[in-house]
Amino acid sequence: MSKSKTAKGTAIKQIEMRRCVACRQVRHKSELLRFVKASDTISIDVTGKAPGRGAYVCKSSECAELIKKRRNLDRVFKVKVPNELYDMIKETVLM
Repeated sequence: MSKSKTAKGTAIKQIEMRRCVACRQVRHKSELLRFVKASDTISIDVTGKAPGRGAYVCKSSECAELIKKRRNLDRVFKVKVPNELYDMIKETVLM
């Protein structure tokens, strides 16, 4: 996390904002689900700190449906994502 300094020299935390790959809205990182591609596997990153290429999706049923309909994760990660992962997204959002 990067910090910037004010004129008096005190550090200010930057707000971590990310863009949802389904609806393209910018939201706070804590409001989104993170998916990570590490080597050959794509999984849900609960901690938000797993190494690898990440993509973010809103925690809403609308975005879960959009991401499955448009196959956004296929495009982002440049691989064929199994339907089971899209179903897992829907289940995670509904919890």
